[in-house]
Amino acid sequence: MITLFHRPKTRSSRFIFLLEELGAPYEIKEVTIRSSDGSGAVDAANPHPHGKVPAIRDNETGDVVYESPAIALYLTDKFPKAGIGPTIGQKGRGAYLSWLAYYGSVLEPAFISKFLNTPVPRGTAGWVVVEEAMEHIIATLSKHKWLLEEGFSSLDILYGTTFAMFGASPMMPKSEVIDLYVKHVTERPAYVQSLEKDGTR
Repeated sequence: MITLFHRPKTRSSRFIFLLEELGAPYEIKEVTIRSSDGSGAVDAANPHPHGKVPAIRDNETGDVVYESPAIALYLTDKFPKAGIGPTIGQKGRGAYLSWLAYYGSVLEPAFISKFLNTPVPRGTAGWVVVEEAMEHIIATLSKHKWLLEEGFSSLDILYGTTFAMFGASPMMPKSEVIDLYVKHVTERPAYVQSLEKDGTR
């Protein structure tokens, strides 16, 4: 059993989607978090070191995992039969790990830099501007339907839900490739089920 520490309509919502895709046994424990408007508070029941979401606990091993790429990797390794994350020795594992790291180390910092209107320190930062990151992603998705040539994976949950969130904002360049990608991700039955469990439909 996996416990997902969750706040509705946040980044933890996509892990309901992932857990549904995996067919994994899980429970949702809703917690309070600090909000950008100053409301809310850290929840003592939340094992995340900064009181954020998402975080999970593997009730079989006692392991606590936080940060979206780490959670995605942990869950797809734990439930490999679902086939949505290449395991060690399988084709695509290197690309899978690279895209997971790229999400947390390049894409999210790029979005944050743009949101805060902070110039990216060229040549020294580990990330690039949003437009450059998206150029790489669009080029990949122009070659195949999902980020991995081998097919749908947890990467598409991380990236697709992010693009769905930013799609109608100036945060992201307009792209028919991305629009189609988001459509493919959000049409999946597990995504619809996750919205119902998140209370957003």
